[in-house]
Amino acid sequence: MSESSVRKKQAEEAAEKKKIMMKEIIGDIIYVAVICLIVFLILHFIGQRTRVNGDSMDTTLADGQSLIMDKISYRFHDPERFDIIIFPGPAEEIVNPGPLDRMMGRTTRSPYFIKRVIGLPGETVQIRDGKVYINDEELKDDVYGITDYIDEPGIAGEPVRLDEDEYFCLGDNRPVSYDSRYEDVGPVDKDEIIGKVWIRIWPLSLFGKVD
Repeated sequence: MSESSVRKKQAEEAAEKKKIMMKEIIGDIIYVAVICLIVFLILHFIGQRTRVNGDSMDTTLADGQSLIMDKISYRFHDPERFDIIIFPGPAEEIVNPGPLDRMMGRTTRSPYFIKRVIGLPGETVQIRDGKVYINDEELKDDVYGITDYIDEPGIAGEPVRLDEDEYFCLGDNRPVSYDSRYEDVGPVDKDEIIGKVWIRIWPLSLFGKVD
């Protein structure tokens, strides 16, 4: 084989290797793009990352933990008793407005509340003698509270009749929780529910489904 033929063959082999490498690089780029698209779609339409702020759900959820909430399940079924849901709380004054707040002229913002569903639509909820009663019967399965006695019944000191789309919610740390017992919060309408707490993603030692 002549020297020119050898060089030609080497050039062809090098070109083929370069072509294969480019295909692999393009394949990797497409793979990463598809993964990013899937993650975006999941976070935008199915789930959403949120962060626990405060101690109202101790010991189930702690301040600073990161969660993924399920935003799609309640399109197919109603919330169930003891689900942990996320909904906007009462509007609060913005103390340190950011550029977007100033641009939009916002002076208030509604923080996300994370609470547990206790009373379901159509039920009557009352807290007496430190216990939760549903339709005048003690809720025996209510084992999630950090204490088994509720010192502050709030508006539920009297029977609270829930409308057909309303849910009565409590925090697990009831001595400090600001929830449906308080008139400013009250029962939560189904249309206000953003989603259900699904997975805890931080800290990694506690990664997993939240109940």
